[in-house]
Amino acid sequence: MNTVTEPPSPTLVEPPAEQLLREPGCPPVDSDWARRRSLLGPWIASLWLAFLVPALVDGWRLRHEAQGIVGMAATVAFMVLYILNWFGARRSRMRLLTQPPLRYALAYVAALLALGVLMVALLGPNATSVAVFIAVAAIMTLPLKVAVPLEIVLVVATIVVGHERGWPGQVGVAFGTVLGSLAVFGMRTVMARNLQLWRAHEENTLLAVDNERNRFARDLHDILGHSLTVITVKAELAQRLVEADPERAKAEIADLERLSRDALADVRRAVEGYRELTLPGELARARVALRAAEIEPALPQSTDVVPTELRELFAWTVREGVTNVIRHSGASHCEIVLTGSGAVVRDDGTGPGACPEGSGLTGLRERAAAVGARVTIRPLEPGFALEVLA
Repeated sequence: MNTVTEPPSPTLVEPPAEQLLREPGCPPVDSDWARRRSLLGPWIASLWLAFLVPALVDGWRLRHEAQGIVGMAATVAFMVLYILNWFGARRSRMRLLTQPPLRYALAYVAALLALGVLMVALLGPNATSVAVFIAVAAIMTLPLKVAVPLEIVLVVATIVVGHERGWPGQVGVAFGTVLGSLAVFGMRTVMARNLQLWRAHEENTLLAVDNERNRFARDLHDILGHSLTVITVKAELAQRLVEADPERAKAEIADLERLSRDALADVRRAVEGYRELTLPGELARARVALRAAEIEPALPQSTDVVPTELRELFAWTVREGVTNVIRHSGASHCEIVLTGSGAVVRDDGTGPGACPEGSGLTGLRERAAAVGARVTIRPLEPGFALEVLA
C-alpha cells in the first residue's frame, strides 16, 4: 500500500535585494558575496522537490512495467522544468515582479500541469503533491486573474480526486497548495514595494542633484557676475588713465587687484567647501529666502566696498540677521546695507527683535570680536536693526 507524504507549503526564499537591483535601471552589485548568495534561492527552492521523491519511489517499484518507467520520467521532467524557472528568475529578477509574455507563461504552466496529471494517473496519491509546485509556478508567471482560478481548480481537484479514490491526506495537499500560493504572492508583493521605494528614492536623488546643480550655477553666477563686470570696467578705466593720470591709474589697478583676489577667494570657498559662507552667496540666498517668506528684500547689488578681512564676518551677519527676520520679526520688508566698515540688517517687523539672544547671536559676537568689530541690536520705528561695525 502506498504511503502518502503530505508536502508542506514550500518556503520560498526571497531573492536578495542586491540582486533585485541588478535589473536595468538599477545600480549594479559588485559584491562577490552578494552574487554567491543569489545562488541560494534556486538551490533552496530545489530542496522542496524532495517531496516528489515518494512518487519516484513508487515509480521505481513499478520499474519493470511501462507505467513505472513513464511515471519516473514524467516526475524527473517535472522537477527539471520547475527548477529551471527559478534559475531563470535568478538571472532576471524582474521575472518575479513582472510576468513574462502570457503565451509563454501559459505554455510553461500547461506543461507542468500535463506532467502532473500524468504523474498522478501513473503513480497514485504520492504524486498529488505536484499541485503545490504547479500553484507556485502559476503565481510566479501568470497574472492573478489567470492564476487565482487555476489555484481554485487545483485545490478542488486535489480534494475531489482524493475523496473519490480513497487517498488519504489530500486535504493536507490542498492546504499546502493554498499556503504555497500565498507565500509566493506575499514575496512578490514585498519585492514590488521595495522596488517602488527604491525607484522613488532614485528619482528624488536625481531631482536633488539637479536642484543642487541649478543652485550652484545660480550662486556662482551671483558670486562672479558683478565682480567680473566691475573688474572689466576698472581695467578699461586704468588703461585709459595710464598716461593721463598715472596716480589714479595706479589706485585703480590696486583696487582691481583687491577685487580679483576677493572674487577668487569667493570662488574657491564655493567650490572647495560649497557650504562655506561667501558674502555674494549669502546675499543671493537671502534674496531667495526672503521672497519665499513673502518679505520684500532690499539688498545691495555689489560687495566691492567690503574689505577682504570683513567679508566672512559680514556674510555671517547677513545669514544670522535674515534668519531671525524670517523666524521672528513678522516683517514685510527687509533691507541689508553694506559699507566699508559695517553691515546692517533691518526690518519693519513687530516681533521680539530681528536677532533675539541665542547661540547664533553669541557666535556672531565672538566672530566680530575676533576682528575687532562689535555687534549692536537696536529698535526702530517700526522694526529692529542688527548692526556689525568694525
